[in-house]
Amino acid sequence: MEDRSKLYSLGLAFLPILVLIGLLVLNVIFFGDNTLGGSNQIALLVSAGIVGLIAHKKGIDWLDIKAGITKSIDTAMPAMLILLLIGSLAGTWMISGVIPTLIYYGLDVLNPNIFLFASVVVTAIVAVSTGSSWSTVATIGVALMGIGMALGIDEGIVAGAVISGAYFGDKISPLSDTTNLAPAMAGTDLFTHIKYMMITTVPSIIIALILFLIIGFNHEFANIDQNIIDVKTAIDHSFVISPWLFLIPVLLFGVIMLKVPPLPALMFGTIIGAVAAVIFQPDLIREIGGYDNYWESSYVAIMKSMFGDVKIETESAALADLFHSSGMEGMLNTIWLITAAMSFGGALEASGMLKRITNAIISKVKSTFSLVASTVGTCIFFNLTTSDQYIAIVVPGKMYADIYKEKGLMPEVLSRTLEDSGTVTSVLIPWNTCGATQSAVLGVSVWSFAPYAFFNIISPFMTLLIVGLNYKIRRIAGSDKKNINNNK
Repeated sequence: MEDRSKLYSLGLAFLPILVLIGLLVLNVIFFGDNTLGGSNQIALLVSAGIVGLIAHKKGIDWLDIKAGITKSIDTAMPAMLILLLIGSLAGTWMISGVIPTLIYYGLDVLNPNIFLFASVVVTAIVAVSTGSSWSTVATIGVALMGIGMALGIDEGIVAGAVISGAYFGDKISPLSDTTNLAPAMAGTDLFTHIKYMMITTVPSIIIALILFLIIGFNHEFANIDQNIIDVKTAIDHSFVISPWLFLIPVLLFGVIMLKVPPLPALMFGTIIGAVAAVIFQPDLIREIGGYDNYWESSYVAIMKSMFGDVKIETESAALADLFHSSGMEGMLNTIWLITAAMSFGGALEASGMLKRITNAIISKVKSTFSLVASTVGTCIFFNLTTSDQYIAIVVPGKMYADIYKEKGLMPEVLSRTLEDSGTVTSVLIPWNTCGATQSAVLGVSVWSFAPYAFFNIISPFMTLLIVGLNYKIRRIAGSDKKNINNNK
């Protein structure tokens, strides 16, 4: 296949990206928190169109660009199906009382001052156990959002704590797909990768925990006892609260730990939530279903919770948004965004513009520090442009594997850098599949929680600090002295 990257100057290859950045800035100015409602999708599609026009002028057939777009969207299809099932799971877990029960008992055991700290710890434990940040955020994360709301903590801060813990746990879990993918791309084994990653990951999460403790102990919790009483009373009036409902998340996490693939695992979680709703919430089922016959109401209520809007009225105005589930329908804007983002990324790659840009980055690598810094920058760049964390791990992994060997560096140095920059920064970008998904699930804009996702922000800087200090940088035995000392 011809090397299409040679068709473009660096400025021309960057042009669609500059247009995209300009449009995204205008969207923030004019649409504020509602940029995911359609304006960002149009910006991505317009930018993809500009890629197509430039490529056409350079003699590239439109069918080749379309094939690249189709291939790119195909890679995101599993994520979009998972997103739909997360919507249905959230719906059945809401009407079954699972999420209200988690909030109800959580208010009894979580001290307000250490709530954010505890949120990070709890989500980290669940994510390590399941290997999935997405499942953790969609279940325990949603419940923690409700508790935080009752405690009067800003939703962006709570979401930042949930994201920090979930991505830390996902990152060090041997069950995680990205944690397996990174060492595979770099050429090392899983447990060597996880062990080496602790050098940067542990300091990052410790700093994040300290920051959340500082926020917690400096937050004024006015009338907190009365707020908790009001919220618990409102939940009690709308749902049947029972410790037996804890079995639902326990069963789901058990299935995930057995390495059942995400799609059937989430479908299982949705179904057991639906069964629990029929058993535990008869009054709510009748109210939502609207039929005199209980089984007819059950069918209608469950279907509604899985595909559409279900708003459960409570005596607490603060819980109105939390107990509003949109099912699969609520995920359609996010899927639209992912489709548009993958169209742009696919067009960039198929045209050769992406390769032109990455070649320019690689040519500037002169030292160990600049190599790691370039890897970090490339991973973030791919998260921004291709909108997919898997691409942000796979492509830089392939790009840099040989260069790391040439520099005398062990492959785990590369695999750790891929995770520290590719995995964790994806959720900080509104049009990335991860950012868009977590925003939709938690009901909080990326712009609101990103400043408080401390672990995700700190991680890429930590990897740069460690390499800058030349601390435990593993090198290939017998690599020449020039490469060993080349860390300026």
